[in-house]
Amino acid sequence: MARRILVTGGTVFVSKYLARYFAGLGADVVVLNRNTKQQLEGVTVIEADRHALGNVLDGQHFDAVIDVTAYNAQDVDNLARALGSATFETYVMISSSAVYPTTNLQPFVENGRLGLNTEHEVWGPYSEGKIAAERAVLQQIPNAYIIRPPYLYGPMNNVYREAFVFDCADASRAFRLPGEGEMRLQFFHVRDLCRFINVIIGQRPQQHVFNVGNPESVSVREWVELCYRAAGKPLECVEVHNVPQRSFFPFHDYQYELDVRAQRELMPETTPLAEGLRESYAWYSAHRNEVVAKPYMKFIDEELPNMPVPTH
Repeated sequence: MARRILVTGGTVFVSKYLARYFAGLGADVVVLNRNTKQQLEGVTVIEADRHALGNVLDGQHFDAVIDVTAYNAQDVDNLARALGSATFETYVMISSSAVYPTTNLQPFVENGRLGLNTEHEVWGPYSEGKIAAERAVLQQIPNAYIIRPPYLYGPMNNVYREAFVFDCADASRAFRLPGEGEMRLQFFHVRDLCRFINVIIGQRPQQHVFNVGNPESVSVREWVELCYRAAGKPLECVEVHNVPQRSFFPFHDYQYELDVRAQRELMPETTPLAEGLRESYAWYSAHRNEVVAKPYMKFIDEELPNMPVPTH
């Protein structure tokens, strides 16, 4: 009999990809959302707001619940209450690397301290909400699993990150690097996230909190070069100094690394970044209208027009 899997959301990036991935494996996928966006084919929709679920899950059985849209404790409280009238085998919450304070030793380990660092806060209320959501999960849902990814990327990504670099490449623009482009970034392909969750559901390991991510990080310059290469364009760079990074670049001025040894023991292979970015470019080329652009180019053209000669 096919596994029955509930995915919260199901219409945007991670939750949408997860729903399609498990449907592709032959699972009976049920998505829980407000039904205000186009739905995937081949899934069952439970139309409801997770803040007013009522009895929509009464009597339901799921082999797994994958909670992608829990952003605070109230989100967890509402779903846990509704699931009280249902049965399920495994619960997996998608959390975030933002739960680790910037003062923790790196690479961040799963049993490290959680919390905000008020002296150098990067993630704002998002971090606070995810920390509270994790605590609510551990208090209310026995044997739950928590997944903490770094920057997720891949097809269906509606966040203007690699898409911004692709736009620059397609326009044959010299790319404005923050500083010398040495800050390092850690990524994880959304399909690898799905693969790891599938391992969790199948094996139900003893460890219940996992960092996930590629074992190797890359510099900003290396990432931008891979994006340009995926778009089939040569890269020229212009270094930008003493300008707030988020004005013209899609990542915070903050370098961190997750310890992913536990993930690798269960799932040794991950998608090479170059391959994943080629997939991302192919998807974006056909779905540009699904990504909301941010005004990085406008800022560059208006505030950084007189820059030095590009450097390769």
